[in-house]
Parts: sequence; structure tokens; C-alpha cells
Amino acid sequence: MSAISDVFHFITSGSIGGLPPIVLMVIIFVIGLIVGYLIHLFLKIAIIAAIILFVAAYFGFFGLSLSELKNYATQYGSIVYQYGVLIIGMLPLTIGFIIGLIIGFVFA
Repeated sequence: MSAISDVFHFITSGSIGGLPPIVLMVIIFVIGLIVGYLIHLFLKIAIIAAIILFVAAYFGFFGLSLSELKNYATQYGSIVYQYGVLIIGMLPLTIGFIIGLIIGFVFA
């Protein structure tokens, strides 16, 4: 029981950078909600764009071959990976953020 009381004491008293810890927890949770909503929104847009791309390729409006896709993946894959690592490095990966991310993604 001592550990739990220590955690509650830390949450309700003290400060991190001049702000109470509970305020930082709420801010990180809200950031998780926003990021989850945006991931859900961008995923919908990406699926719609992929469907339109495949329909256009099927009807011959746009040429699509595996070799071209492989070339694009080779050319731009490392850049996408670098930006992904940068974004993940900036996000505060705490339990509040992850819960907010899941709630924001599911209820978007």
C-alpha cells in the first residue's frame, strides 16, 4: 500500500516544470486523443485514395506495375522511415498517451 500512496502523493503534490503532474497527464492524454483521431482520419483518406488508384489503374488511366512500385519504395522508403522515427521520437509514449490514442482512433 505504501507504493500506491507514494504514487498518489506524487500526482497530487509537487511539480514538473512548474506544472502539477496531473495537468501534464491530462495534456498528454488530450494529445493522444488528437493523434488517434488524425491517424483514423488519414487512414480513411489513404484507403479511399488506394481504391481510386486501383480503379484508375484497372481502367488504364494510370499505369501501375510492381517494378514501378518497387522503385518508388526504394527511392522514398528511407525518407519515410526517417520522418516516422522523428515523429515517434517526439511523441510522449506514456500510458495516458496510448489510452488517448486508442480512444481517439476508435471513437473518431
